[in-house]
Amino acid sequence: MAKQRILYVSPEISPYLPDSEIARLGRALPTAFHGKKFEARTFTPNFGNVNERRNQLHEVIRLSGINVPINDADHPLIIKVASMQPSRIQVYFIDNDDYFQKLDSDVDNVGSNRDDNDERVIFFSRGTADTARKLRWEPNILHVSGWISALVPLYVKKVFSDGISFKDTKIIYTVLDEPTPNGIDANIFKLLREDGFKDDMVAPFEEMEANADILHKIGMTYSDAVIFNNRTPNPELVKYAESLNLPVLFLNPEEFAIDKYQELYQSLLNNEA
Repeated sequence: MAKQRILYVSPEISPYLPDSEIARLGRALPTAFHGKKFEARTFTPNFGNVNERRNQLHEVIRLSGINVPINDADHPLIIKVASMQPSRIQVYFIDNDDYFQKLDSDVDNVGSNRDDNDERVIFFSRGTADTARKLRWEPNILHVSGWISALVPLYVKKVFSDGISFKDTKIIYTVLDEPTPNGIDANIFKLLREDGFKDDMVAPFEEMEANADILHKIGMTYSDAVIFNNRTPNPELVKYAESLNLPVLFLNPEEFAIDKYQELYQSLLNNEA
């Protein structure tokens, strides 16, 4: 029997970034499921504090080279890859000098305090979805985590759904215990329209308060299941997730409940059958 494929999209992965709860989860999930029944790959931003030489990153020329237009400027998309050891899971890094270089003003690994986070999440989400499509590695499950990845489900369902790459893919969106990003306001709707999204895709979210929670709501809307992996889930987000009539799983970030993930994965795969 062919292995089921799981594509993870994580904001941080150990050991590529300094140790953190989220970085450990970014490593533990694909490592736990990569084996006899599953094959895993993962995507992550190439933040400026990733040591490319020590971690043996190298550019994938055939996947790099396109420009992503955002806010009247073209931003080159560079794809780099490394093998997570000892599992040899392939990790694809989305890179761009405009958005992912480390700044002195950054307060954390991902630069959650930056004013251009609306542009950064669009660049990363579009770049991830487009690159995953080009790989022609069709995942059974796409597991997306964190605000930097929140628009990946939207791009998969509404931009890159015309081919076979995501035809039968089940998407899970995870809300993590992470700092709230700056720079998320009504401007993000303008940027999405400029990227080709039609009014009927954007307008329902414009009726909501334009803050960082809008990213999570968009991520949930275009997913097949939601996980809250945080200590104190936002009641508004929980209510929104439940209103979508999706499977909702609550996890404690201090515990790695592999059995809970496995149950959710299997339920989605069984429903697919």
